[in-house]
Amino acid sequence: MYNSKIAGLGFYVPENVVTNDDLSKVMDTNDEWIQERTGIKERRHVIKDTETTTSMGVEAAKRAIERAGIDKDDIDFIVFATLSPDYYFPGPGVLVQRDLGLKRTVGALDVRNQCSGFVYGISVADQYIKTGMYKNVLVIGSELHSRGLDMTTRGRGVSVIFGDGAGAAVLTREEDNSKGILSTHLHSEGQHAEELSLIAPGMGKRWVTDIIEDKDPEDTSYYPHMNGQFVFKNAVVRFSEVIMEGLGKNNLAPTDIDMLIPHQANLRISHFIQNKFKLKDDQVFNNIMKYGNTTAASIPIALTEAWEAGKIKEGDLVVLAAFGSGFTWGSVIIRW
Repeated sequence: MYNSKIAGLGFYVPENVVTNDDLSKVMDTNDEWIQERTGIKERRHVIKDTETTTSMGVEAAKRAIERAGIDKDDIDFIVFATLSPDYYFPGPGVLVQRDLGLKRTVGALDVRNQCSGFVYGISVADQYIKTGMYKNVLVIGSELHSRGLDMTTRGRGVSVIFGDGAGAAVLTREEDNSKGILSTHLHSEGQHAEELSLIAPGMGKRWVTDIIEDKDPEDTSYYPHMNGQFVFKNAVVRFSEVIMEGLGKNNLAPTDIDMLIPHQANLRISHFIQNKFKLKDDQVFNNIMKYGNTTAASIPIALTEAWEAGKIKEGDLVVLAAFGSGFTWGSVIIRW
C-alpha cells in the first residue's frame, strides 16, 4: 500500500483588497472592533464578473500542477471543496475538468464540508492513492463569499469575517511509508448544524420561489448565520482533540510539531490552540490578517504561503486542522 504526499501547491486571491476602513463606510463598524474580535485587517473580494469559485480554483490548480512537475493530463481525479459553488448544480469539480482542458474524462467529486472541506478532500484523495486506484489527485478549496454577504450593519457580525480565494494541492504516490500523509481524522456533530449555517435557498424550508413570493426585506434566511460564542467554544475543544488524536495515532507529541496550519477562522482561536500546545510563533502559520476566513480555501492558501516562505522543509512534521459548520472537524498529519 502506498502513502500519498503533497507534490505541488498553489493559491489564488483576487486583486481587490477590502480593508476594515472600507467596510466602515458601508456598515457601523471600525478597524479596532474587527481586529479585536477576529484579528482580521483586510480581505479580498472579487470585482470582476469573470472571477468565480471555479475560475479561482482553476488558477490555484494550474500553479499546483506546475509545481508538482506533472502535466495537467496526468491528473487522475479531482476533489473540489466549497460552500459557494458557481451553480446550485452541477458542482465546480466538473467545471474544473472542463476549464483546465483535461483530455481525459477524469472523475470529479464535490465536497460540501465548509471550513473542514479541504481536510476532508485531502483525506478522500489520500485513500484513493493509498489503495492504488489513482496516482495523481488534484484537491481544491475555493470560496466566493463576497457576493452572498449582508454588507450592512445588520450583518456585520458575519460579513466582516469572510473573504474570497482559492488554494490547491496535487497529491501523488509516495512509496516510503514513513513520509507523506501519515493519517487523517474526520468527525461531525450534526446536532449543532444550525449554529453556523445558511438555510435558504434549500429544499428543506425555503426555496427560491418562497423567497420571491414573500418579498420580505427583513428575511435573513439566505444570509449566513453564526452563533459566534457557541462556535468559538466548540472550536477550541475540537481543534485540540483532533490534533491530539492525530499525534497519538502516530506515537507523536505536541513537541514533535514543526508547523501547525489551522483553519483561519479567527486569530483568537489560533492563538488559544498555540498556547495550549505550547508552540512558538514560528511553529504556527496564520494569514487571516490578510485574507479573512476563506473557509475551504483557508488551509491550502496558508499551507502554500508557509511553504513559499520556506517555513516548511523536508522532514518536518506538518499538522493541518479545521473546524466549522456542520459541525465538522478534522486533522491531517504529514511528514513532509
